[in-house]
Amino acid sequence: MFRRSGFFLLLSLAGMAVIVLLTFSRSAEESERSFNEGFLEQYGIYALTHPENLEFAGEKVPMDQHEVRERFDRELLVNTYWQSSTMLFFKRAHRWFPVIEPILEKYGVPDDFKYLAVIESGLMNVVSPAGATGYWQILQGTARDLGLEVNNYVDERYHVEKSTAAACQYLLDSKERFGNWTLAAAAYNIGNARLRRILDNQRVDNYYDLYLNEETARYMFRILAVKTIMSEPAASGFHFREEDLYPRREYTTVEVDTPVNDLVDFAFSHDITYKDLREMNPWIRRYELPNRSGKTYEIKIPVAGDDMAH
Repeated sequence: MFRRSGFFLLLSLAGMAVIVLLTFSRSAEESERSFNEGFLEQYGIYALTHPENLEFAGEKVPMDQHEVRERFDRELLVNTYWQSSTMLFFKRAHRWFPVIEPILEKYGVPDDFKYLAVIESGLMNVVSPAGATGYWQILQGTARDLGLEVNNYVDERYHVEKSTAAACQYLLDSKERFGNWTLAAAAYNIGNARLRRILDNQRVDNYYDLYLNEETARYMFRILAVKTIMSEPAASGFHFREEDLYPRREYTTVEVDTPVNDLVDFAFSHDITYKDLREMNPWIRRYELPNRSGKTYEIKIPVAGDDMAH
């Protein structure tokens, strides 16, 4: 009697286990189905609407040409859906556009050219494989031609204000050569002499009529896409609060017109570290500033309360 009861008990337990497993399996399937349905309802990749009137520096973009629309569409999609990179553009622009914009205005260069700096460097002091350096990606020889100091101790391509002024000079020269700002922007990428040869060889005078290498063919459309997104972030799905953006750095300026043999000591004498000094003045490239010419340098010192200051 005991053995029979134990047998039926085992059968009962086994049956309950099967029921539990079937119930769990159905629950898991329903959960998976619900998740998939929710994912499909809440997530999507959308084609993007183009602006009705697209201009660069006051010059109309011929969006009635299907090939122009498709090239713009490509860059708009790439920069919209590469969200992390583009969000960083917004964050850095909050810090650096207020520095760049007044310099463009001072030189009479249209405000749209700030987006050129964005696509050139992402508003970072980067160095390209070809050696182009800084926010404006200026080559060493070009920098010197434009009056920037470049040597082992100082590289003013890393100086945002001075390199922006140098870029303005280059763009103004290109505008005078080619007659419009769109070609001036293209020349910034490919060089004045090379662009002149291409225009002459193809016997056209319009950027949108040129057959170009892929980089330069995409160049203007990258600028236009970034301008479109950054001008109306919410329309492209970007949402942020002001506190999410990178703040301006507060600093005082110290003028130096004599050699500085030890910039670590110099930094400590101003209650900051050498790291603080270099981050605030990336154009300084070594531990000393020989300054044999007696040039006056303006060195930025972060003020107390700035997140860089100690």
